[in-house]
Amino acid sequence: MNHPPRSNAGEHTPHGPPLVLRHDLPASFVLFLISIPMSLGIAHATGAPLMAGIISAVLGGVVVGALSGAPLQISGPGTGLVVIVAGLVAQFGWAATAAITLAAGVLQIALGLTGISRLVMSLSPAVVHGMLAGIGISIAVGQLVVVLGGTAASSVPANAALLREQLTGPQLGSVVAGLVAIAVLLLWPRVPRVSVIPAPLVAVAVATGLELVLRLDVARVDLPDSHALVFPEMPEGSVGAVAAAVVTVALVASMESLLSAVATDRLHDGPRARLDRELVAQGTGNVLTGALGGFPISGGLARSSTNVAAGAKTRCAAIFQGLWIAVAVLAFSSALEMIPLAALAGVLLVVGLKLVSVDRMRTLSRHGEFVVYAATVLGVVLFGLLEGVVTGLAVALLRALYRLTHCSVRVEGDRVCVRGTLVFLGVGRLVRELRRLPLGRTVVLELHVDYLDHASYEAIDDWRQGYERLGGRVRVDEVHDTWYDQANQGRPGRRKTLPGPLPRWFAPWSHWQGTPGEVTLPAQRSSAEQPPESDPMLRGMHEFERRSAPLVRPFLQELAVRGQRPRQLFITCADSRVVPNLITTSGPGDLFCVRNLGNLVPVPSAGDSSVGAAVEYAVEVLNVSTIVVCGHSDCGAMKALVKGSASRGSHLHSWLRNAEPSLIRFHAPTAPGCAQLPVADRLAVANVAQQLDNLLGHPSVKEAIAAGTLSLKGLYFDISHARVYLVDPDRNGLEPVPSPA
Repeated sequence: MNHPPRSNAGEHTPHGPPLVLRHDLPASFVLFLISIPMSLGIAHATGAPLMAGIISAVLGGVVVGALSGAPLQISGPGTGLVVIVAGLVAQFGWAATAAITLAAGVLQIALGLTGISRLVMSLSPAVVHGMLAGIGISIAVGQLVVVLGGTAASSVPANAALLREQLTGPQLGSVVAGLVAIAVLLLWPRVPRVSVIPAPLVAVAVATGLELVLRLDVARVDLPDSHALVFPEMPEGSVGAVAAAVVTVALVASMESLLSAVATDRLHDGPRARLDRELVAQGTGNVLTGALGGFPISGGLARSSTNVAAGAKTRCAAIFQGLWIAVAVLAFSSALEMIPLAALAGVLLVVGLKLVSVDRMRTLSRHGEFVVYAATVLGVVLFGLLEGVVTGLAVALLRALYRLTHCSVRVEGDRVCVRGTLVFLGVGRLVRELRRLPLGRTVVLELHVDYLDHASYEAIDDWRQGYERLGGRVRVDEVHDTWYDQANQGRPGRRKTLPGPLPRWFAPWSHWQGTPGEVTLPAQRSSAEQPPESDPMLRGMHEFERRSAPLVRPFLQELAVRGQRPRQLFITCADSRVVPNLITTSGPGDLFCVRNLGNLVPVPSAGDSSVGAAVEYAVEVLNVSTIVVCGHSDCGAMKALVKGSASRGSHLHSWLRNAEPSLIRFHAPTAPGCAQLPVADRLAVANVAQQLDNLLGHPSVKEAIAAGTLSLKGLYFDISHARVYLVDPDRNGLEPVPSPA
């Protein structure tokens, strides 16, 4: 996955006046120009005093910025709190809402001191982004009412009803100011070389200038004097309602701040955020803003990303922007009071819609989480933020429960394969499939499960006993772990089987080995052109030591003590695509292997002692019960025989003379199933049959077969289809491998 390049903002550089003047001071002016219109717009959107947004911006910059655990995060009026605060203002009034904010700040400080902040990050991203999208839709619908000249209500359904009324008689001045602000906000970033001036500031300035020129009849910003500040009062209402409000403000403000801090970390290469300290800083800010009648504070990604992009290096940028806002309000309040409310509403409408990310929807859809996202959005929009989050969490938990307890049941003839976690929720489907099996057969129940609860064990055991009473046979084959066997012995497992380190022996080096040099290995003898750490075999050995060795060590230790006792001599080609242990699902100690070009067994009279010695050792010393000769498709030795491409006098030409009888056999009638194979592949089948005949020329083999202690088998491996066949030496044909009884 490609990530956007990170800014060098936030690098660990010495603090000092030069750094602050060069980087933080310019960044603070950019932030100031953005924060003024956003702070006023957020406050107006909730029905709070406009000065509450300014107080929140000042304290968020100065106080939270000074204490913050995420120095480059910018805090101020919380966008994600708009819907909540609007509801609190309608229910309790602003003075009581300020008291709730103060109490929420105390709760945030307590949470930060307990080190619980990281638990907030355990929330499903689908729920978090669904919550933000629902908030964005709620903001957009409410501000659309204001753009049309009305006054927004506290819920989306109520605002939808107001929209129908406003559309029948909109106020022309408000519509013009709002649409101009929206248009400028959307088009300004497309204008080249002017992006240094924030789009929200330009949008509000243009809408205000147009309103003054056209003398539009619109509602404007009304800033009260400092003596008119609203101080907190105890809310009137049930204790439960007040407590729920405090917890909601604290949790949503904390989630928005912590998520923003983590997201801001991804934008720079400086020190990472200290989340517990950040939560304490946010709580301190909310205690103070609540005490002064300000809007609840939270960290915001829009402001924080602007801070990083503007080149800020330290927390001084946040502190300065808070100071500039305070100075502007005290010195230029008359200029701020010229701003039309519809212009601020237009800015907030666009901000709200930006919280609904189509790219995020696509990502969640690819990961199968869109249902959780949609449930959260609908819950927030229709019922409120807390109800929406609870709805999203409930859907997420149900989906997680389904995934953790889901199992698949597949029936293949008389074999039933069960994969996943087998608990009571999946018993019904399994039993239905088992009862459909014909009676009187030998059934293999193959369990690939990481957990088997008591209900599932009883269901399987009851069915097995009933099936066997009616004349059938049942064999339970446990692949992943022995849950059924343990329960049978009265020692049922109690916890899921944790996945262990997976060996990579079944995949080629090129599949799992990435960029050479990722693994550091001791120096080896190698050419200067190829450094030792790039050797795929050495990296494979390292991977074996790290992952596979712990899994096979118990088997190898036992084999080292009692010696090898393989039951098979496996003679196959040296082709790198033929892996005997892979195609036979065997392990250490199972196969005694001989590999050569073309899987040839020279007759004793040929004078080759290598293959003959291995055959004698396997039969006379190891007492193997089976000798297997395995050929394969696309064999280079067979192609060389067909084309006669081996140079005379070469070792290859001398070796392939042992396969000349196979060429004679190849011209004999071929089984119908092999007629469609390429010439070299048909020769490979005939070659396997011929090598089985050659084995009979070895005295030790002939005697063991006569004694009934040895059998010969021919195999053919189709590389492109990863399929193994039995070779019929009498017909030079292929037969599918039969299913085990």
